[in-house]
Amino acid sequence: MTPNRDAIAPLRDFIVEVSRIVQSNFDEDTVLRECRPLMKRLISTHGWLPSEFATPSSDSYRQYLLYCDPFERFSVVSFVWGPGQKTPIHNHTVWGLIGVLRGAELCYEYDADAKGSVRYIAQHRLEAGMTEAISPRLGDWHRVQNALSKDSSISVHLYGGNIGALKRQRCDDEGNWGDFVSGYSAAIVPNLWDRSKSFRT
Repeated sequence: MTPNRDAIAPLRDFIVEVSRIVQSNFDEDTVLRECRPLMKRLISTHGWLPSEFATPSSDSYRQYLLYCDPFERFSVVSFVWGPGQKTPIHNHTVWGLIGVLRGAELCYEYDADAKGSVRYIAQHRLEAGMTEAISPRLGDWHRVQNALSKDSSISVHLYGGNIGALKRQRCDDEGNWGDFVSGYSAAIVPNLWDRSKSFRT
């Protein structure tokens, strides 16, 4: 019997299932509830993520687009963190589901008001295999940092929109606010649909 060499199949299966859920026009609670076990299954194995989308950089964390729905109803992104790298305090404006694939992350939670003040709330740690949900309703402001001082960490994020193209807000260490659009760290996405690999010896 020919071995299955379709390594990226777990990501493709995840995207197919998320597409079905989002297409049903469920509310945010239902989408997050039904997508969470799919995310846990996806991050339970490592081999599906191509190396091009798992590579850290010495100067900053990387945000690689893995897939964006044609109608921009959702996107899937890998975040790759070098040792000690962190984001500024920022929001998302859409729902999201985060799963840690390798390593660990520290999440610093904040509250922000319309006058531009930011208040620290709490901190928690996400280990490999753990997931969490975010949204403007659940809590949308945070700073994320690689919890490891000597190794990289990788997380997979599912967002309710094309996250790299959304205008969002962030706050730097000096308390300066500003709008930003994050973009992505690569101009390519994985080839999900080359099923011919399954038939090669």
